[in-house]
Amino acid sequence: MELLKINSIKSNLKNPRFIKDYKFKKLVKSIKDFPEMLKIRPIVVNNNMVVLGGNMRLKACKEAGLKEVWVLKADNLTEQQQREFVVKDNVGFGEWDWDIFANEWDIDKLKEWGLDVPKFDIDENAEDFSDKINDGFRIEIELDSEEEQEKLYNNLINKGYICRLLTL
Repeated sequence: MELLKINSIKSNLKNPRFIKDYKFKKLVKSIKDFPEMLKIRPIVVNNNMVVLGGNMRLKACKEAGLKEVWVLKADNLTEQQQREFVVKDNVGFGEWDWDIFANEWDIDKLKEWGLDVPKFDIDENAEDFSDKINDGFRIEIELDSEEEQEKLYNNLINKGYICRLLTL
């Protein structure tokens, strides 16, 4: 691994991955706030200095005004392995445990760090909440009893929504 001038690294023009504007802005902010992460997770390049892993990070580093970035050369991969790496480096195999996030993490921090946290808007009298999803709203509901609160909480968790159970 080595620290190289950012203009010596070439974006991969055949990279099938892209990033939306609002997420790109979050990535730039993340790099500005925590640049040490770039050494822990360097940009991966081939012998020609073309990015195999970290194309969006490279773009964000340029936007953040960095002049140098940490690079790891994958100089022993075949053309086929390089193509495979480009895809596999961006595939998310796991899933998030939203219950742990809701109860153990600061949701606002997770959003700030770029995680897309599911949001919902529900009618507390509805039997089935699945048709009440409205991406873009986060609400808090106060119910009269612990029994009502627990029923609502369990219903939402079982449907995969993120929620935080607050005591009465």
